[in-house]
Amino acid sequence: MGSMPVNDGQQLREMIRATAQQGRPPALAWQIERAGQSLSIEVRPDVREEGGQTVGRIGAYVGAAPEMVKVSKGPLQGLWAGAERVWEVSALSLKLLGRMLMGELSLKNLSGPIAIADYAGKSAAMGLTYYLGFLAFISVSLGVLNLLPVPVLDGGHLMYYLWESVTGKPVADAWLERLQYVGMCLLLSMMAIAVYNDIANRLG
Repeated sequence: MGSMPVNDGQQLREMIRATAQQGRPPALAWQIERAGQSLSIEVRPDVREEGGQTVGRIGAYVGAAPEMVKVSKGPLQGLWAGAERVWEVSALSLKLLGRMLMGELSLKNLSGPIAIADYAGKSAAMGLTYYLGFLAFISVSLGVLNLLPVPVLDGGHLMYYLWESVTGKPVADAWLERLQYVGMCLLLSMMAIAVYNDIANRLG
């Protein structure tokens, strides 16, 4: 890239992301100031898939930490704001899942229990508010997943009830067994991919 001054964290993040356009990102020589002293360090970004794009990442937070703003709401306003947030998270979860199924988003973005435990620990270290927010996000995401029309999930059982209410008879046992088998295979496949991603991210 040559010698280039960096004015803020946003510019630095964009420069790091752009390094993936060169294939294997080269080692970058950074001149930084720490504790009043000028230091020269070498940084080689990794290549990651993010939002269907190949970008460079360095595995460290760049820029100032976001400012925490406390907002006070009344009981009704709080319930309404909470409902809006649940709707936003649910819509986002469905959108991301749809993009994965359509091939627009890499399955490498699917995280498993190892990554969830890691994020939980990091959020807990940041404070109770961050930790509770993370737990709420995970709860909503799992709730949305559980309501998908997939056999063995609650959403699949709702589909069975809908079929019975429309046709007047339950799903045949033979079909029920086949659907349960397909649903179980689908869930196990997703779990295997998520765990593989967790292990690969930590080894690579």
